[in-house]
Amino acid sequence: MITSLARQASSAVTAAVLRLPARPSDLAQPPAGSDLLPVRGDGGLPLVGYSLNVFDDLLGLQRHLCNRYGPVHWTSAFGTRLVLAVGEEAAGEVLANRDRAFANSGWIPFLGPFFRRGIILMDAEEHMFHRRILQQAFTRPRLVGYLSTMNDAIDEALSAWEPRNRFPMYPTAKQLTLDIATKVFVGAQLGPEAERLHRAFTATVEGGLAIVRADVPGGRWHAGLRGRRVLEEYFRAQLPAKRANPGPEMFSVLCQAQDENGARFTDDDVVNHMIFLLMAAHDTTTTTIAMMTYFLGRHPEWQDRVRAESIALNKDSLNYDDLDRLPALDLVFKETLRMCSPVGMLARETVSDTSILGHYVPAGTQIGVALSSGHRMSPWWTDPDRFDPERFSADRREDKRHRTTFAPFGGGAHKCIGMYFGGMEAKSILHKMLLRFSWTVPVGYEPPIGFGTGPYPSDGLPIRLSPRSGAAHGNVRWSA
Repeated sequence: MITSLARQASSAVTAAVLRLPARPSDLAQPPAGSDLLPVRGDGGLPLVGYSLNVFDDLLGLQRHLCNRYGPVHWTSAFGTRLVLAVGEEAAGEVLANRDRAFANSGWIPFLGPFFRRGIILMDAEEHMFHRRILQQAFTRPRLVGYLSTMNDAIDEALSAWEPRNRFPMYPTAKQLTLDIATKVFVGAQLGPEAERLHRAFTATVEGGLAIVRADVPGGRWHAGLRGRRVLEEYFRAQLPAKRANPGPEMFSVLCQAQDENGARFTDDDVVNHMIFLLMAAHDTTTTTIAMMTYFLGRHPEWQDRVRAESIALNKDSLNYDDLDRLPALDLVFKETLRMCSPVGMLARETVSDTSILGHYVPAGTQIGVALSSGHRMSPWWTDPDRFDPERFSADRREDKRHRTTFAPFGGGAHKCIGMYFGGMEAKSILHKMLLRFSWTVPVGYEPPIGFGTGPYPSDGLPIRLSPRSGAAHGNVRWSA
């Protein structure tokens, strides 16, 4: 009841702010004699800007600002004034970064204190050096090995699920992906310390979303910094053993990986990358799995179609080559990434004067590339609010209009290094779910979407989960 009232109040604030008369202004005047245009926009409410709107309805806010000011506009949220690039052409210019004016230091105000020295915060030669070594953890042979460990973890988790009405899909998926990350990334079955590390990880992830961005006891920022320290201490304590007796897990791979010149990561590098990779893999995949489940529950014809495909494969667990043998599941995966992109925004900062779609953007400007909003707007997509996986089919390919029409994993030099890992995890989980269970959501139900590191179903996504006829005690009998 309290949560419902709070959400109603937040929605009322959002609606009120968006109805306020606009006070548009220019970000900065273009240089004299230039044919560039100024970036128009407004900062929302005093002090908080549009921060509350981001938490309540980011898509609605973006549609409002884009309709008012165009695909390149400025606004304010979380104490930061930033220029937003919405849609394939604006996003494409920033991600292509042809004049090297857009630096990933734009993430520092949001992630810097909590994920410092992660690959996402690096640029230029330093970024390429670290990326070359990190790629050793995401080669095909490594992915094949991770998948075997992953399948065992999924089986263990799904065997413990208790089908019922109002099964909390989102927190259950969150626990599952954390269990997978612990085994695949860390190579450990955590004991009593598991809950402490889980709390530390969650606090670290949420720290950058604090509205009060100061180390004040009791606040999100303070909790995030404390969580970061707990994770650092844990990984640093494990390092000597991982270097001396490496295993197949990602932690050991990062301790041993080297580039073509034999350069390796320092201890600090390994710790920093492990903390970042856990966040990047965990939150994004959780949202994707939960929302795939939602769309398949709301569209039973698609659930039947992808289940028939999984049954026809005649395998309880996928191997790496099987990922290309589930084309309908791939369509659902892509449409889910479009409808609810797990990375809603990419952050950049201009390091020199530049332009986006002919609009002048001076050096030192914070940039937000609004991926999730661009995926849900026309004219870039046909009927963008409709769940329609066939839009990715060979005879339609709406995603091929432009290189960044569909960019759930970003683009350019910073395209997500773990994109194949994430797809492998999501499809492996859904394949096993489809064989063991069926599920529905109430007619007309739409989960309220909150915004953390990306969009997520803030009500926990309750579904009606039932054991499937033909599956019992975790053993699949191959019947439709």
